[in-house]
Amino acid sequence: MASMRWEPLAEVNRLRNEMDRVFGRYGDRRSSPLAAPAYPPMNLWEDDDNLFLEAELPGVGPEDLEIYVTGGNQLSLKGQRKRPETPQGTWHRQEREEGSYSRMLELPCRVDSEHVSAEFRHGVLTLTLPKSPEVKPRRITVKAE
Repeated sequence: MASMRWEPLAEVNRLRNEMDRVFGRYGDRRSSPLAAPAYPPMNLWEDDDNLFLEAELPGVGPEDLEIYVTGGNQLSLKGQRKRPETPQGTWHRQEREEGSYSRMLELPCRVDSEHVSAEFRHGVLTLTLPKSPEVKPRRITVKAE
């Protein structure tokens, strides 16, 4: 009877490859059919002076939103989507969820929380978050003698 040699490193690599295969397929929120997407969906971009954030919030009123900037670079968005008033009848499909939600986002730089502005139009919240002066590029004047 031939003996097989046990190779622990090969076993560890095999296990790691198997875990990567399983969690690569189901552990990534972007590709997992099992994971719920983050709510509300957001877009974030910047120019030289500001960060801009858009959040889709259909069925939510501005009075149902709480927005906080803490620590200079933490954005917190809380709110509630209320159940719509409907006449008596039988529901056949109800896919739009109601209830409270909360989302925290780390911003790529510090912002001036005293000058953040928010606009709400057609179910889309748009925030303009001015960058803190210390993170903005500053041109240095060179003096010649």
